[in-house]
Amino acid sequence: MVIDCKHVWNHISGYLDDTLSAEVKELVQEHLEHCEICSAILDSTRNILILTADERTFELPLGFSERLHARLSEEIEGIRPAPSKSD
Repeated sequence: MVIDCKHVWNHISGYLDDTLSAEVKELVQEHLEHCEICSAILDSTRNILILTADERTFELPLGFSERLHARLSEEIEGIRPAPSKSD
């Protein structure tokens, strides 16, 4: 079974917390080995956890969340196969 990026994103937290079942963990690991986007998201999430673990607070620039979501949407569109003419 192969899982796509959205499934991996749903399991990122469990992967980092090591709470996934052995089967799901293996599927996520296999995906991460060949997907640069998901690997980058995993690294970013891990870095955020490290930064927030010391209880410091960071103020994000105005509009950061909107820009992040827009960029992720662009990246997702870039990895989706183009719809066929019959779709």
